Amino acid sequence: MRAFLGLGSNLGDREALLRRAVDQLPDVVAVSPMYETDPVGGPDQGAFLNLVVELDTERSPRQLLQLCQDLEADAERVRIERWGPRTLDVDVLLVGDLVVDEPDLVVPHPRMWERRFVLAPLADLAPELVSPERLAAAVGDVRRYSP
Repeated sequence: MRAFLGLGSNLGDREALLRRAVDQLPDVVAVSPMYETDPVGGPDQGAFLNLVVELDTERSPRQLLQLCQDLEADAERVRIERWGPRTLDVDVLLVGDLVVDEPDLVVPHPRMWERRFVLAPLADLAPELVSPERLAAAVGDVRRYSP
């Protein structure tokens, strides 16, 4: 099944944290370029690096959520405040055509269509999923990252 995960980091060695997380993912088909983005919502904090990973997986949305949480724990993510700075944030964006609406898991991700930092890298991997109009309407500035 085709699935997409969104990854972001704005603490520590952002690029290394993202690369390590991608290296630990199973079933990777493609990885988008990295984008540097200003935070959307939350407290004042540094810029994020974001990317999207495409998987070809048999894992359920719940299993993918657990995988995301394991990657965040490995990166020593600490949850102090909602939308605060973080070493690693990994979100389940899409899992095939499945729809999940549970207290701790919503698929498709409920805010992905509003956020350019998700849609720009997703459009790199799956342009058929992101129309130019939808991308233009999304919030936030994104810049291709080059170290």
